Formats: sequence, C-alpha cells, structure tokens
Amino acid sequence: MTIEQLYAVYLAHPSIQTDTRKLKTGDIFFALKGEHFNGNKFARTALDAGAAYAIIDEPEYASGEKTILVPDSLSALQALARHHRRQFPIPFLAITGSNGKTTTKELIHAVLSTSFRTYTTEGNLNNHIGIPLTLLKVKPDAEMAVIEMGANHQKEIAGYCTYAEPTHGLITNLGKAHLEGFGGVEGIRKGKGELFDWLRSHEGTAFVFCDDPWLDQMSEGIKTVYRYGLKDGDLTGQAIPVPSPDGQDAFLRVQILQGAQMDPIQTQLVGDYNLPNVLVAVAVGKFFGVAEAKIKSAIEAYQPSNNRSQLVEKDGNTIILDAYNANPSSMRAAIENFVHLKGSDKVLMLGAMAELGGESLDEHRGIVSLIAQYPWKAVVLVGGDFANISHPFIQLSSSNEAAEWFRQQNFSNTQVLIKGSRSMQMEKVLQ
Repeated sequence: MTIEQLYAVYLAHPSIQTDTRKLKTGDIFFALKGEHFNGNKFARTALDAGAAYAIIDEPEYASGEKTILVPDSLSALQALARHHRRQFPIPFLAITGSNGKTTTKELIHAVLSTSFRTYTTEGNLNNHIGIPLTLLKVKPDAEMAVIEMGANHQKEIAGYCTYAEPTHGLITNLGKAHLEGFGGVEGIRKGKGELFDWLRSHEGTAFVFCDDPWLDQMSEGIKTVYRYGLKDGDLTGQAIPVPSPDGQDAFLRVQILQGAQMDPIQTQLVGDYNLPNVLVAVAVGKFFGVAEAKIKSAIEAYQPSNNRSQLVEKDGNTIILDAYNANPSSMRAAIENFVHLKGSDKVLMLGAMAELGGESLDEHRGIVSLIAQYPWKAVVLVGGDFANISHPFIQLSSSNEAAEWFRQQNFSNTQVLIKGSRSMQMEKVLQ
C-alpha cells in the first residue's frame, strides 16, 4: 500500500489509536511494538472493539480486509504523519530543550490561540510516537501548530524534524538532563542543536534566548533569528518583586523592557526560572502579530497543571509542587528560587534525579552541597543516589515514606518545596 493510499484511508477515518484500551469506534489502530509488547497481537481485539482498520506488520495477525499489512507499523505511522503535515502551508513551531518545554509550549499555545486556530502537543506526547499522533490531530482549519520535542539521545530531534518539518523553532535551554543518553553536556548541545540544524538548512526561523552564549552561537547561519533575553535582544524583560505582607509572593511577575509596551504581566507560575518561558511566549506572539493586550491576558490566564510549578495551599501550608521531572539544572533553579521567597519555616522534599549516568553521584553531591548553604526547617531526600552519598539530612526510600513522614509532622504556616524526577512520583507526598 502506498502512502497516498494509506492517507486516503486516514482521511475517511481521521482518528488514530495505538492503545486498544482507549480505542473508539471508527479509529484506525496502529499495531506498534516495543521491548515488552507487540501491538499486532491486539489487532483482532481492536477490530472487534470497532476499529475501522488495523495497521499491522506481522502477516500472521492479518484478519480480513480491515487489516492492512505494512513493512513496519511505526515507520508507516511516521510517514503518514509527514504526508499529512505537508498538506499545511502554515507555521509549525517546534520546541525542545532540557527544562521548561511543556510550560513554554502551553504559554505559546495560549498566546497564539487568541488570534489563530492553533493545534499543539497534548500533555507530554513529545516522542517518536507522540509527535506523529500530534501531527495527525491537526485539522484542516489549522493556522498554527506548536510541537513539543523531547529527547534523551543524539539524532532523536533530527529524526522528529524529518516528519514534523518545522518552519520555526526554539530551544528553551541546555541543562543537565539525560546526561547518560546524550553522553555528557556536549552531547546535549549537539542533540538539542539538531533543531537549529534543521532550521538552518531549511531557511527557517529561530527564537533564541540570547543570554545563553551557547544558544546564541548555535543559531548562527539561521535565516531569521528573533532574539529575546534579560539584557539583550529584540525583546527583553525582567522579573519584578511582588510586595506582599503575608509573604505569598511566589508567583512570577514580568516587566517587558524592550520590544513591547505593556503593563507588568502577573503570571500564575512559581519561580523566576520561568522568566525565559514567559519572554519567549511574548516574543512569539509579537513575531506573529498578536495584539499585546491579548498576549498579556493569555499569559496571565494560564494556570500550570500536571505537577509543574504549581502553588498548592493545604492545611495552612504553602506548597510548591514541581514534581513532574528534575535534573541538576532545574533542581538548582527550584531550590535557589525557594530560598529567596519570603518566609522562615521552609521544608525541602526532594526526590532523586534519574538518567545522569556516571555523573549521578557527583550531581547529587552538588545538590546536597547547595542545600547545606542555607537554613531549613527540615530537609527530606528520597531514593536514588541521595541514598548513596553522605549527608546530614533525613533520608527516605520512597515517596510513600515521604508522604507518611509529611502527614506525621502536622505542619502549619510552613512553606514546602516538593521536587523530583518523574520516576520518584513525589506528588504522592500530597495524596
């Protein structure tokens, strides 16, 4: 079957599913394979559940005219996504980086949606399966698309670009995330830089955080560069303090200094480390001609979710829940931001950081050294390599133990920072 023929099937049934548990009547089921599963075995189940077709790559699972045999189901899904993407002569903005991808994506989507019919990555579907599924959800009325790209090794972003074919892109930052897969900091620069390589070779546009000299250097040669930052750029801004007698000043407030004229933006995001995310949302809005009043209102209305920079009030305590993920860069930023918030009764509850390879012990020691510089009401470190280094703080083995410890303290009028890698599930502390 040619890609054109498969696309005709998709146009007749424009809803794709790879999980039979989520399948709806009329969906096309793609039987994907992984290390511990084989979707081909569920092709018949999908058809019995109402799937219009099942795309398989193992002939023994063929079941009549409603099964379509292809050489590789994943490659077919990606090729179908590329073919569909090519039907849209609109901006496709790709976002990658070590920290802040999803928050940045959500902010930009909020801004662009005020003026354009904008499609974007749902949740965290930012990998080799999620990106094709995102592309295939773009409808004929689309005027903009915002695509998040996650990666943990080199050549991954380059692969995503072959079917997403972005016209615009940005790298939020270059932190110490997935050190093991990328092979160190230089590997991170090369891997994330694959987005800029694509834009450079396809006459694209890059939004560049010019306070980072590496990002500035990596963007050289790209046809169009819109620079934003704290000190320099087409658009600049700064975080400004929010006076508050009760000390609840965790929410970021932003003043644009150059490139736009608007009153301070009062966000619902915790932490000054979100400043570049807000600035690039303003920059993208300005670049595409969104009215400044709409940019401001969209950013102010955005509420973070999914355990990302959330402010939670519970039992008289103020809790910063930032437990979706963690790496050395984001962990340091969260701790230092927490240090500078008003209040004297502060508790740290930190889960271990994952995927750091041979640098894991040193990176965890670095976090412990940072913590030791400040006074705390209590510090709880959970799991992973925190347990394999010497430190004077409370050491627990799991988030369930941390939740039990937290319940027993009966804190009141206390500020708490909860952060850790996804595998640690630190959000359980509040459950």
